[in-house]
Amino acid sequence: MATVDQLVDYCRDLLRIGEIEDWPNALNGLQIGNSGGITRIGAAVDASARTIDAAIERRVNFLIVHHGLFWPGLQPITGGRRRMLERALQHDLALYSAHLPLDIHSALGNNAQLASALGFENTEPFFELKGQCVGLKINAQVSREELACKLEKSLGGPVKLFGHGPEQTGTIGLITGGAGSEIYAVAREGIDTFITGEAPHWAAVAAEELGINLLLGGHYATETFGVKALATHLADRFDLPWEFLDFPTGL
Repeated sequence: MATVDQLVDYCRDLLRIGEIEDWPNALNGLQIGNSGGITRIGAAVDASARTIDAAIERRVNFLIVHHGLFWPGLQPITGGRRRMLERALQHDLALYSAHLPLDIHSALGNNAQLASALGFENTEPFFELKGQCVGLKINAQVSREELACKLEKSLGGPVKLFGHGPEQTGTIGLITGGAGSEIYAVAREGIDTFITGEAPHWAAVAAEELGINLLLGGHYATETFGVKALATHLADRFDLPWEFLDFPTGL
């Protein structure tokens, strides 16, 4: 039987947990420990009452999430939060969170996995944030409508296209999640087509001002890739079953 310490130690090296600066509330690594043994892996985008309940129901005892328990900051352990943590502890569920280290991983990361799903093989890191390049740049000529269709197929859901840039792309920037507010900085790096998950309202106006294409695939949808890839990798490495717990937020 694999142990929680084995998985945590392996992920620390694989994802460079100690080397990559992140937002403090990310708290990358093990957020809830268990008694030690791991028999089934679960993967989810968010740590929530629904994902924890589903993990318990499906006998998962190592749950990997992209957004951990502490994104809202310091919160009192009362009400629904107390019940959620109490259930995790009662059912010996370990919770592991990987945010920016998983976004940027060269093979398992959200960016790399989505780029691969779109059929882009030649990518290069771009857009530095917190000392790391958090996105990928792709030099590719494809119609923006075809790109939107490919993105919808890869994500399995609708994509919002603000087509204010060239009809044929030249330089595509890809940052999964909620990077739309970085549209001005992205444009300064020579990007004519920007793919991300979500953006504030004003970013749609900025896209027209800047003359670039903006494609929004959804924060949740663009960040399902990394947890799935990591869970698959760990399941193969430690000979464990795994499953994805799918609870879209609609954002």
